[in-house]
Amino acid sequence: MSPHPAAAPADPARGTASSPSPGLDAAWTHPVLSRLLYAQSHLQRLNRRRPWLLDALIMVIVACIGLPDLISGGATAPFGSTSSRAQLPAAVPYVFTVALIAPLWWRRKAPAAVFFVIWLVSLVQGMLGLWLPAGVSALIALYTLALHGSLRVLGCAVALAAAEVILAVCVLVPVERWILGLFFLLGTVTAATALGLTLRTRRMYLAALEDRAQRLEVERDQRVRLTAAAERARVAREMHDIVGHNLSVMVGVADGAATLAANRGEQSAEALRILGDTGRQAMSELRRVLGVLREDQSYDKRPLSPQPGVHDLDPLLARVRAAGLTVTYRTVGDLDSLGSGVQLTVYRTVQEALTNTLKHAGTGATAEVTMTVDAGTVRIRVADTGVPPGAPAPSTSKPHADPGHGLVGIRQRAAMYGGAVTIGPRGGGHGWVVDVTLDVPSTPAPPAAGETLP
Repeated sequence: MSPHPAAAPADPARGTASSPSPGLDAAWTHPVLSRLLYAQSHLQRLNRRRPWLLDALIMVIVACIGLPDLISGGATAPFGSTSSRAQLPAAVPYVFTVALIAPLWWRRKAPAAVFFVIWLVSLVQGMLGLWLPAGVSALIALYTLALHGSLRVLGCAVALAAAEVILAVCVLVPVERWILGLFFLLGTVTAATALGLTLRTRRMYLAALEDRAQRLEVERDQRVRLTAAAERARVAREMHDIVGHNLSVMVGVADGAATLAANRGEQSAEALRILGDTGRQAMSELRRVLGVLREDQSYDKRPLSPQPGVHDLDPLLARVRAAGLTVTYRTVGDLDSLGSGVQLTVYRTVQEALTNTLKHAGTGATAEVTMTVDAGTVRIRVADTGVPPGAPAPSTSKPHADPGHGLVGIRQRAAMYGGAVTIGPRGGGHGWVVDVTLDVPSTPAPPAAGETLP
């Protein structure tokens, strides 16, 4: 039998194994790798909080690398060459070691300047025939330049570093194994540059991801605000259509009853007038509150009752007639073929038009409602005769052209169906007309109870 556990059976619906392989999880939980990851995260936190401390630590490490060579006197240089240090004063290697390490303190603030200073020191060191382990600071400076500096300057720096390596190995300090020396030194230059560019690319990628996440969050907030604004407008329009219409009917009934009570000399006439004035004040307050609702308030509740349709026009007309307005109603075509959205638009259009007639023409006027359904076109026409001659204008009367929420709502609803709206005086100059044409495809009527669908 195999010492390894059998693989988990594949899930045919998904096309993958039902349980992941534990190999990757085991690798992440390996003691050495977990310690390395912990050390990396600790260094990253230290780099963000106290960068000067990390720079000082790097300088100390480079000094420790070069210290054994300084103490031993450096009898031989790398790659088998003989050092000429014995011909120089004893303090020269220490001076060059300090000159190579000290600039690393400013490697973050001026990476290009630090690299070129270390490069010049290394060049002079090579001219004197010295090989100092502290020269690794040139690789650190090159890495820092690739990570933080200008890419154009980085190209020049890499070319200078490669030229210095070739010049030092082949001319300034000839070594016995020069091929090995060139391969090793040019490889370290390439590795330092590649490591810096890799981390730089990773930082840019993470910054791009953060910027994209912020932009997506802003766009999401904007979509939420736009949706809330559209919902506020819809709720305000619905409240205006429903509450405003009912208040107009109540005011019309109260005014009619007050006039009748005054003609009969009843004491309730004054109370009915107060009732009518209160209703008109409530309508004004309703307009003001709905204006605020369209801008500032947010309502998330959806209507729980069914939306009205063309079959609800009869109760609507009955309420208007009870208020004292004479209304005639005529239809042409199959109303049941209209969708629920179109029926709601028709209902709100008729409701708003009759409400305006009550407000501006009064109960002495006559209104005519005509609705025609023909070949994918729905036409709603509501015309009134205006204030009768000699009759006083209602106290709420304003010019019909006043762009209130109701007329704006009619135009918005008609625009959803590519419709045309005509609102203005009648042809004879007396009265007002609201003419709306909707371009909608007809839908089959729902089957009656017990009827079998085809």
